Amino acid sequence: MANLAALLGSAAEKHPERTAIVLGAGRLSYAQLDGASNQVANLLVSHGVRPGDKVALSCPNLPYFTIIYFGILKAGAAVVPLNVLLKPREIAYHLDDSDAVAYFAFEGTTDLPIGEAAAKAFDETDGCRSLFVVPAAATGLPWADQPADFETVDVEDDDTAVILYTSGTTGQPKGAELRHRNMRDNALAGKDLFAADMENPDTYLCVLPLFHSFGQTVIQNGAIAFGGTIVMLPRFDARAALDVMIEETVTFFAGVPTMYWGLLGALDDGVDVSALAANLRVAVAGGSALPGEVHKDFKTRFGVTILEGYGLSETSPVASFSVYGQEPRVGSIGVPIPGVEMRLINDDWSDVPDDPDAIGEIAIKGHNVMKGYHRRPEATHEAIRNGWFRTGDLAKKDTDGYYYIVDRAKDMIIRGGFNVYPREIEELLMTHPAVSLVAVIGVPHDSHGEEIKAVVVKHSDHDDVTEDDIVAWAEEHLAAYKYPRLVEFRDTLPMTATGKILKREI
Repeated sequence: MANLAALLGSAAEKHPERTAIVLGAGRLSYAQLDGASNQVANLLVSHGVRPGDKVALSCPNLPYFTIIYFGILKAGAAVVPLNVLLKPREIAYHLDDSDAVAYFAFEGTTDLPIGEAAAKAFDETDGCRSLFVVPAAATGLPWADQPADFETVDVEDDDTAVILYTSGTTGQPKGAELRHRNMRDNALAGKDLFAADMENPDTYLCVLPLFHSFGQTVIQNGAIAFGGTIVMLPRFDARAALDVMIEETVTFFAGVPTMYWGLLGALDDGVDVSALAANLRVAVAGGSALPGEVHKDFKTRFGVTILEGYGLSETSPVASFSVYGQEPRVGSIGVPIPGVEMRLINDDWSDVPDDPDAIGEIAIKGHNVMKGYHRRPEATHEAIRNGWFRTGDLAKKDTDGYYYIVDRAKDMIIRGGFNVYPREIEELLMTHPAVSLVAVIGVPHDSHGEEIKAVVVKHSDHDDVTEDDIVAWAEEHLAAYKYPRLVEFRDTLPMTATGKILKREI
């Protein structure tokens, strides 16, 4: 069956009693996970959701995410995972832009009232017909009264399974439509990338957010494809992660560089490093460049070499990886994964010279490349030509075919592993009555990699507005990973003759 949900169905059939998900003291077997996702599928069908419809999901790293995710897929619908930090205005945009007809939202906490934000956003939309708020307690679940049997809807390989939202340097976030085969084949790539084996399954620590493509494919779908166990942490805390890695004998860890930095910093006399080293088999890094010192220190302390990879939401996400079992080349994003091609191109799509010193934009072709941007044919045409997707990232390639990123997509900021695109923030800040002109840039930060900074020219009649005022206002309107923590006021901004702000001079 082409449906991505068949990964779960197959694992549940082969190993029904095997533990699928761990959260604290709670355990969920594959049979229980499969049954609960069937209940979600029945709930959706009872509310008129049809194959091809879009269903949004806001949930942190909890078993509910995986239950709902596969329930949506089983119903033949497409999952639209949303960042749990989004504010109502942002959620409403995603619901409308994706054409979501239903929306699941975890109730949340006092500090993170996801359900409250979801309800406000739902009231602002027209096309979304159903809102299901999932309570924090295990009682009163929206699907509790539904049958635990469901025949998974058969779909085509090229039907949309997931829409992942990613921003560009211009305009609002765009939804990358990923086919069932994109997501399925990228999850199954773990057999070659990490020597995954259903008869000797790994235990995966899930600290990467599941609404993000990295955690979703490499951890959730990758674990289920091979009957592994997913140990969930709703929020990353380095010491808590170390403790649970020992307690649950975690063998597979994937994270962004700041997480590795945090793990090393949390090691002390109370941590049984020998137990960690004895259990851990695979360590995977992505999201941004991993410092060489972190590479070296992690290998020394944990006995495992970190494998770096590269990908984007538009590529499901994995496109290249270091080769498992071989000493990686520090600073390299590895080689294309099986079934994927990469090349370096110029602005006109022509190939750069075959020279280790030649720099070009990475273009990707293969089973992982998205169908296109939802309802954006022009943006799709600009990004994809003859099956090749141009990434906007500049790289070199050595004589052995290993790629090295030398620069990122124009203007993009990576804060703690999250992609932040200045244009969206600039457009919002320009609506503040005191802001006449603004440029948003990334500045170096010890733990986050980069911090977001807004350089602002004020209107002359708002001279009393302070930097803190701008930060507080932005925090009200933007997700926590997006709003600028740093603000600098200037009288003017450097510009080109055509009026384009010169951010490199800032």
